[in-house]
Amino acid sequence: MSIVVNVGPLSADDVVSVARHGAQVVLAPEAVAEIERSRAVIEALADDAQPHYGVSTGFGALATRHIPTELRAQLQRSLIRSHAAGSGPEVEREVVRALMLLRLSTLATGRTGVRPEVARTYAAVLNAGITPVVREYGSLGCSGDLAPLAHCALAVMGEGEVRDADGEPRPAGEALRAAGITPVTLSEKEGLALINGTDGMLGMLLLACHDLRLLLRTADIAAAMSVEALLGTDAVFAADLQALRPHPGQADSAANLRALLAGSAIMASHRGPECTRVQDAYSLRCAPQVHGAARDTLAHAELVASRELAAAVDNPVVTPDGRVESNGNFHGAPVAYVLDFLAVAVADAASIAERRTDRFLDVSRNHGLNAFLADDPGVDSGHMIAQYTQAAIVSELKRLAVPASVDSIPSSAMQEDHVSMGWAAARKLRRALDGLTRVVAVEVLTAARALDLRAPLEPAPATAAVRDGLRRDVPGPGTDRYLAPEIEAAVGYVASGRALAAAQTVTGPLA
Repeated sequence: MSIVVNVGPLSADDVVSVARHGAQVVLAPEAVAEIERSRAVIEALADDAQPHYGVSTGFGALATRHIPTELRAQLQRSLIRSHAAGSGPEVEREVVRALMLLRLSTLATGRTGVRPEVARTYAAVLNAGITPVVREYGSLGCSGDLAPLAHCALAVMGEGEVRDADGEPRPAGEALRAAGITPVTLSEKEGLALINGTDGMLGMLLLACHDLRLLLRTADIAAAMSVEALLGTDAVFAADLQALRPHPGQADSAANLRALLAGSAIMASHRGPECTRVQDAYSLRCAPQVHGAARDTLAHAELVASRELAAAVDNPVVTPDGRVESNGNFHGAPVAYVLDFLAVAVADAASIAERRTDRFLDVSRNHGLNAFLADDPGVDSGHMIAQYTQAAIVSELKRLAVPASVDSIPSSAMQEDHVSMGWAAARKLRRALDGLTRVVAVEVLTAARALDLRAPLEPAPATAAVRDGLRRDVPGPGTDRYLAPEIEAAVGYVASGRALAAAQTVTGPLA
């Protein structure tokens, strides 16, 4: 599969394909032509007596220094070497590939003024599976993701560290030679053009949106299993009731719950007049409202991401009419805000899932099931500590929901006196999504056990399919077993999309 990088924006799916699945990239002829056109503008300024930021001046607070012609190549090399100052653990391969692709996409717009060979080299590095080593800390999310992007530019220069296509660490120059790639010698403006973008935080936002789409549908599945096994009612999910509050995400979540619970013998068993329960606890009854609000937050984040995909972020920028202008488009605030907003939604979706799980374990609330769903309570502890694991994660997610984008530390001698911290917001969102995956998995694991314990009553065909898929890796109820591997199996079942796929074999596509 090949992704064509043209003058226009990439799609979110394009980014996921290259970042996560190793799709190849092809630079379109139209993009090359536009790159050449803007490069001619930069080269025409090379001998201009008037200073031009990034072409004949220093950077940031050093922008008042005029750089003579003979030192300008050194200026670009020095910029990359000095800005490749990251520290801490390595950033994930998919994140590095996403940010390189997004930087290439901006180069392809022709608004940055680089030469075509720079863009071609970025494409070649991606296609060779070479991944520059980028470190966790170094970006303030303003003036672009400077340090992460500088580590990538350094590798394209044949310097620094990379991992090859097999994941082995190698010096960049050696890896490029082995792949037949000639390192780039940077010229005027090019170093700056390679680092002045929001590509890291945007790449992580796109990957997060992709994953959260899956997780929110799976959260509906887990909620349906819990409502069913806790002898709740599906009457509150009726379309006419949901329409009284016309949030689109809420409507989608409620429709999923109705589809998932259709045909349940467990639900039918307590629908008669003998049932005196008139309404369920909030964690059951309000699942569409909470899951729906998370969906609507995600939709807003996807809208922001689509706008950012259509952007050409650089400073200075070469305008279509040939001007070279300074601007502030590198500020990461639009992306940082939605990254933080998603972390709030993730924490709350996990919080309500943990509350549903907890109800299964308490004999005063689980409507006839054994304490902690244990085989022999007292001798066995059942899922008691699985809920502890959930609670520990949910507590962590609440801390991760504290926004990074409200923080700012001035830098560059107060020239860059307000920054977005969008990279930090993206890093914590990735951790939060892992936590939500685990919390939903524990709910699925616990609800599946409870459904089994309701036998001989049968669950709905859709929830039964999810339970049966889990049972390929995790046995049904019984005496206490080593629980950690079963939790990890459930995590894999959720994260891989297999739980969603099992439900959809019955329901068709869920919203």
